[in-house]
Amino acid sequence: MYAIVEINGQQFKVEQGKKLFVNHIQSAESGQTVEFEKVLLIDNNGAITVGAPTVAGAKVVCEVIDPLVKGDKVLIFHKKRRKGYRKLNGYRHQYSQISVKEVIA
Repeated sequence: MYAIVEINGQQFKVEQGKKLFVNHIQSAESGQTVEFEKVLLIDNNGAITVGAPTVAGAKVVCEVIDPLVKGDKVLIFHKKRRKGYRKLNGYRHQYSQISVKEVIA
């Protein structure tokens, strides 16, 4: 059984026991359970239920493993040729690591 769920504006395929890195959840603490109710699709061993726009009564229960994980550094380099202008910026995106406990259809 798997589901397609929307978490912080992104869609993820979730299954029980799977670990995910999602966009940083502001109010999350380590060990806290979080429920996501924007379930877009559920596949229950071949029986597919598609929501319009969401599946009524379905939710995904997750546990927060690590509330703040920094991703790889992304470097942004700006240059204008023949002008002597160069600028280097970088940032690290923030994620939260969650573990899927159960998918309720």
